[in-house]
Amino acid sequence: MKVIIQVIFLILFLNATTIAAQYGYGNQYGRQRQRSAIPQTPTPTEEPKPKTAEELVDDQMPRISETLELDPFEQAVVRSTLVKYVTKRIELQILKLEPKKMQEEYEKLADLQTAELKAGLPEDKFNAFVELQEKRFQTKKKKKKKKKKKNIE
Repeated sequence: MKVIIQVIFLILFLNATTIAAQYGYGNQYGRQRQRSAIPQTPTPTEEPKPKTAEELVDDQMPRISETLELDPFEQAVVRSTLVKYVTKRIELQILKLEPKKMQEEYEKLADLQTAELKAGLPEDKFNAFVELQEKRFQTKKKKKKKKKKKNIE
């Protein structure tokens, strides 16, 4: 009888790893989260698409029409002109010309745009548009605070 009990314990001892594997090593009967053997790599994020000329102009148009107080016809003139020349500038950027050539082309486009806007807008609104355009490209200068020395008498 002792031999039979020893054989049963021997069999149970040899099968202990199999029994423990079925129950997930004591982790609530195998409810352990399984991990994939394949490492997960982060998914590449899509680069934001560059805005089209229409989107760029549409972003600026409310500010321009509010500042210049444009009527609907003048808004259409300004919008169509800006879209036309912004498109040409984008095309120039895609071409990646030499810096000197690129600068010359930008200056030509700026002159053409100015002439077209001058023909389509009244002179006062055209001057206001040019002024608005210049302000947008100026860098803001930081004001230096002057410290006043207190005279202790």
